Amino acid sequence: MSKSPLLQNSLMLAPLIGATGSVTTALGLWLMFIVVIAVFGLVMNALRPRLLTSMQWLASVILAATLTSCAQLAVQLWSLQWYQQMGIYSALIALQCVVLEYTGFFQSPRRSRLNLCAAFGALMLGLGLLRVLLGNDTLGGLRLATLAPGGFILLGLLIAAWQAWRRPTPEQ
Repeated sequence: MSKSPLLQNSLMLAPLIGATGSVTTALGLWLMFIVVIAVFGLVMNALRPRLLTSMQWLASVILAATLTSCAQLAVQLWSLQWYQQMGIYSALIALQCVVLEYTGFFQSPRRSRLNLCAAFGALMLGLGLLRVLLGNDTLGGLRLATLAPGGFILLGLLIAAWQAWRRPTPEQ
């Protein structure tokens, strides 16, 4: 398995599509992602020099599962309704932590880590807002926009628009 950034970015797709049915769910999952990733990075940076390479993977899996479970319990205690809306997508944060550790994300410069987290959050909030606006009954209501297939379609349209906007114009 190669350590390409495609792996770390593709795993963010499931929470991006599934948890952006509302802005509050998207914001909640993004905040949980930021907290768990930050604590995981700090603890693994402290543990990494003290562990054998073969034990680092086991430690990262246990740490990621523990931190994600603690965050889920805290959210469940704070707001059960919010926890139920996030569903299984909050548990995928643990998998994302392990993949980010494997790809060397936590050894990369701080600026690139912040850029990835900010881009993920902006995309989650933007997609959540668009899905709510398009699925709103007062605007004609595209009910499909609030469902998972609508999320895939909307994300595809956003990616196509981004690529069309960034495409350089040919000189004539």
